[in-house]
Amino acid sequence: MYLHSYRLKNYRRLRDVRVELAPDISIFVGANNSGKTSATQAIIMFLSGAKDRFSLFDFSSNTWRELNVLEEGDTAEDTNAVIPAISLDLWFEVTESDLYLAIPILPSTAWAGNMVGVRVELAAKNGGELLQRYRQQKQTALAHAAALPESSGNYVPWPKSLTDYLEKELHSEFELRYSVLDRAQFNDELVANEGYEPALIAGELSGAAVLKSLVRVDCLNAQRHLADPSSRTEGSAGRSEDLSRRLSRFYQRNLEQREEDHSALAALFASEVGLNQHLMDVFAPTLERIATLGYPGLNNPRLEIKSALNPASVMSQDARIHYILGDGDDATRLPDTYNGLGFKNLIYMVVEILDLQAKWVAEEEKRPPLHLIFIEEPEAHLHAQLQQVFVRNVLSLLSLPGEIEGAFASQVVVTTHSPHVLYERGFAPIRYFRRHVVDQEQTTQVLNLSAFQPGDAPKDRDFLQRYLKLTHCDLFFADAAILVEGNVERLLMPLMIEKEATGLRSAALSILEVGGAFGHRFKELIEFLGITTLIVTDIDSVTAAADPTVTEEDDSEDEEEIEFEVPADQAADPAVKRYGKACLPSTAGAETSNQTLIQWLPKRRTIAELLAATADEKTADLIGSEPSKVMVTYQTATDVTWGGQTTSFCGRTLEEAFGLENAAWCQAAEQKPVGLKLRKPAVDPMALALGLHKRVGGKGFDKTKFALQVLAANKDAWVSPGYIRAGLLWLAEQVDLEVEQEADAIVEAAEAVDGAPHE
Repeated sequence: MYLHSYRLKNYRRLRDVRVELAPDISIFVGANNSGKTSATQAIIMFLSGAKDRFSLFDFSSNTWRELNVLEEGDTAEDTNAVIPAISLDLWFEVTESDLYLAIPILPSTAWAGNMVGVRVELAAKNGGELLQRYRQQKQTALAHAAALPESSGNYVPWPKSLTDYLEKELHSEFELRYSVLDRAQFNDELVANEGYEPALIAGELSGAAVLKSLVRVDCLNAQRHLADPSSRTEGSAGRSEDLSRRLSRFYQRNLEQREEDHSALAALFASEVGLNQHLMDVFAPTLERIATLGYPGLNNPRLEIKSALNPASVMSQDARIHYILGDGDDATRLPDTYNGLGFKNLIYMVVEILDLQAKWVAEEEKRPPLHLIFIEEPEAHLHAQLQQVFVRNVLSLLSLPGEIEGAFASQVVVTTHSPHVLYERGFAPIRYFRRHVVDQEQTTQVLNLSAFQPGDAPKDRDFLQRYLKLTHCDLFFADAAILVEGNVERLLMPLMIEKEATGLRSAALSILEVGGAFGHRFKELIEFLGITTLIVTDIDSVTAAADPTVTEEDDSEDEEEIEFEVPADQAADPAVKRYGKACLPSTAGAETSNQTLIQWLPKRRTIAELLAATADEKTADLIGSEPSKVMVTYQTATDVTWGGQTTSFCGRTLEEAFGLENAAWCQAAEQKPVGLKLRKPAVDPMALALGLHKRVGGKGFDKTKFALQVLAANKDAWVSPGYIRAGLLWLAEQVDLEVEQEADAIVEAAEAVDGAPHE
């Protein structure tokens, strides 16, 4: 039995989301403020059975508007008013052998299936009576305010609005309700059929008790406040905790206690050796499991438990973790406060997880069959390899003894901002929290990456997964993405952002080097994730031929044949392979070999069509992820002045465009290391363009050296190519738009609280 999925409605920014979970481990990822923490806290709060843990601010902003509409409604309709509620639908996957565990939540004796559900709602006890009490309270307050002297000014008494009333009276007006869900009344997306009303849980056990009999929820919080040597001197020791103290609690709760040895109390030193051996024996399984995490390196310390001074208070005050450096009796032993926070954090998390599991196992007859553990940001203080070690081994830490296996299982959910955690696990466990806009309101969608299947699956899926693992899992945490042609663009892009669109420096950007030949393979992933994306690519002009003509004798790097594909005349037919050679974009009849431009945006093949494409044709909405968009930018014609003449030219690549738009700078003698200075001076713009084309396409041109020389130069001495400048300004506008919408939603929620306008 495991938690298959859950649906949250009206909880914070999670207006209506469905989160699918893997049977073993799921990983929640997404940009900041996308709702990951809310998705975990909601389950913890609902399963606690305590409505006092909720406040009005846990309701989504759209429900505040609905409440304000009810306030303005006709009092005659109060009895039929529907007060917004927060709801959580939990769906459990149950096998036939585990069916007996789910008897309290079976919808009927005739039930036949493999999924059972429970709904928990924080709902008004009686909507009509709630509105009546609010109106009566408001009228009474207004009457008292009217009797005040005029010197009271613009005083508005409580409650100023229905939301103001509920901010104070929520716990008296609302209750938690538990219902059984019938899977037959839900569609494939687990959305209820219209008009369906689930039956409330009835019987000797309350709904809260039934739910607690099915699942235990624990959370390892991100803020672990482990002590370091300087914390005591900084006045923060009250929030910090020694690793030794944490292990002491673990000993007291879960391990066999050593009986008091009165002779040892009289002969302290004589019993210390036996006591130390006892500690090592009882902790041996725990330390062995910690050792499986494979803390890397040859010179890293092992762990040892030692008592100190007073056996009567063993493990409560005077037992300490020590780090052993070296071997034998002469090995150096240091207290736990003298090792790095990363290693301490790793051990702390392991002990905490084992402690949570031990509490669950100890419940025996009352033990629920499912133990759901949320682990927040395990990457804190851990370097990349340790992050991967932890997430690789966390499930093995939770393996159960044979006598309690079978119906009992542990399920883990990890929330993270670490691309290294994703690197270790791949696409399957990822649940991506995407910020979304519905009716001008910021909300969230949750996407299951295990369901991502590109059109050419599994080829494209495998390619994307391997590529992202090797390069940029940080795509899943970005506000926006920039897909660039190659290494030169990747190196120069941060500096060009600083020059042209400084506002982007405050955004979380993911810059991916994808190449023109592979950029289109990211199309479906970008559309699936709904991330605002700028594609910076090359126009890649070629003179096309129907068949390859390269022979062994004339195959040189300067005249390299380029293989590319073009769509067939019939959409169902496979793409047609074409061959050509690089040429200036101004060459008559030139085409592009760039698959991103052919297959994604703007879906044009000839250079003439590409140069004539409008901004709208280079931009597309990401359907279902509004207002997110994707835009492509590539070289365009620009006025080039050289030799006293001005002519419009278009570069084929970034290097050519840079050389044309910075002609005087690139052709100066002192800029020879940049690599664009021509051996034979050009006499006019045409000669300059042709010379740069041959220079960049020659086998002696070093693109990486070009990028590094530009980075080393004075950034004010050169200008960014116009097509890159235009793309970055567009992206900055898109990111600013999303920030403004987020801010507007916050202001609107604040205004709903007190009824006053906010700037």
